[in-house]
Amino acid sequence: MKKIVLSALTVATLGTVAASAASVYKDRNGVLYTTAGEGRVAVEVKDEKLKRDGFWGRFHAKGDLRLRQEVIKKDPDTTTLDKNRERYRFRYGVNVDVTDNIVLETAIASGKYNPTSGNVNFNNDDNYNKAQIQDYFIDMLKIDIADIKYSFDNSWLRVGKQAHNIYRPIKTQLVWDNDIRLEGINYGFKDDNSQMRFGVNRVHREKGSKDGSNINIFLGQYVHTLKVDEAKVNLGAAYYHYDGVKGNTDPYGNSDGTASVKGFKGNSYSTAVDAGGRYTEDYQIGEAFVEAQFKDVMGKPFKMALIGAYNFGASDDNIGYDVSAQWGANKKVGDWQVAATYRDVEKDSVFGAHNDSDFSGGGTDSTGYYGKIKYKFAKNVDVQGWWNWSDTKISTGNTVEYYRHQIDVILKF
Repeated sequence: MKKIVLSALTVATLGTVAASAASVYKDRNGVLYTTAGEGRVAVEVKDEKLKRDGFWGRFHAKGDLRLRQEVIKKDPDTTTLDKNRERYRFRYGVNVDVTDNIVLETAIASGKYNPTSGNVNFNNDDNYNKAQIQDYFIDMLKIDIADIKYSFDNSWLRVGKQAHNIYRPIKTQLVWDNDIRLEGINYGFKDDNSQMRFGVNRVHREKGSKDGSNINIFLGQYVHTLKVDEAKVNLGAAYYHYDGVKGNTDPYGNSDGTASVKGFKGNSYSTAVDAGGRYTEDYQIGEAFVEAQFKDVMGKPFKMALIGAYNFGASDDNIGYDVSAQWGANKKVGDWQVAATYRDVEKDSVFGAHNDSDFSGGGTDSTGYYGKIKYKFAKNVDVQGWWNWSDTKISTGNTVEYYRHQIDVILKF
């Protein structure tokens, strides 16, 4: 029902824009007019955005294609789990300025049925032998974003499926993966000294998950900014309340409904109730962080951050933290940056299905490092390397040494 309502709202919005603005034109002198019979009539338009840009100026499109070579190894040697593969991720979005302060945001992405990754394998998927374009692109696309954003004063309100708008120092993924999309109503505020975010969202069950009750997310975050000498310091606190997890099935499980690390991602679960498995803990996550940003350290910008998470819904294995640093920028051709992170994320410290999908293979119950280097090769081309060394218990329950590296070429358009 929710999808039907959202689709109807989208169509109605576009129809309204088309009906009100499709017959409006701009001549070489910038005068707006509309056709009337065989002549033309100047019109008065109160919408400043339409005055400035015309109808087609309301549409804004952008996208990117990432090509990746990836190697994953584990010790003790588990040959069947080691991987050497080529992958891609495709994203494309079109935003429409409905009015000066209302935007319809839309986007599609690859990685269908995967909420924390847009990656698709080039050579190991089930349809490789067919070698048809729809197997790699069309059949793998998902609606990634479809929401309406209303901006006013220093605030905004989003309704629908949207990129998560929670502030993350140095874009850490201790609690939230970059690709997670919230589905609900979210509000944000920002001025020179503070930021706030509040939201009510529902977890979308992907195809293949075993039937279960709804999981809702109530969230709130506050970030205060201080200026100290040559640095800017962000102090933040947040609370993410997952309602309906304990005793529920995982929302991203196997197609046969059996319990697996695919859905539970390191979180505690039991198969005592039925073959599908159930979460045995609640997830009421408190987060706190401090981030320092310096404009110039040895000629380049520098950031460092400490992030901590504590799950009040679990009595044990409920603490996670992340120490990160980044030096350099990636804005102009020839720019480069390096970054490093140490992370310890206990079994039930965060909701494993929503945090970093790359670190230790995704999920919780892991400790280790990762490093990154990124270089701006051309105006619309970035080259990036990423390396991860960690100890994890996600797959077997026993400690496994995990190694992963990724080499990316990112094309933006």
